Amino acid sequence: MSDAKPVSIQLLDREYTVGCVAEERDSLLAAAKMLDGKMREIRGGNRMAALDRVAVLAALNLAHDLEQLREETARREKDLSRSFGELNRKLDGLFNDSSA
Repeated sequence: MSDAKPVSIQLLDREYTVGCVAEERDSLLAAAKMLDGKMREIRGGNRMAALDRVAVLAALNLAHDLEQLREETARREKDLSRSFGELNRKLDGLFNDSSA
């Protein structure tokens, strides 16, 4: 990551500087915005909540969301594969019937 440039992000009104290549800058800023939103949601009106606790709970929530998306994607891929298999069998049947 030798081409990394410093990028400032804000999380719960604290500034952090991280290294990031130019091609990933927009994605990093979007991720930081999402994390900041999740941290604010978890903290709610409790301004005294420990930052590390809020950060861990936000990370856990986002990891859980990611895992659910992965499971849903796997289910959809399995269903799609099954549907393609059925279509292939039907097509094979049609071609075999017409060539007989």
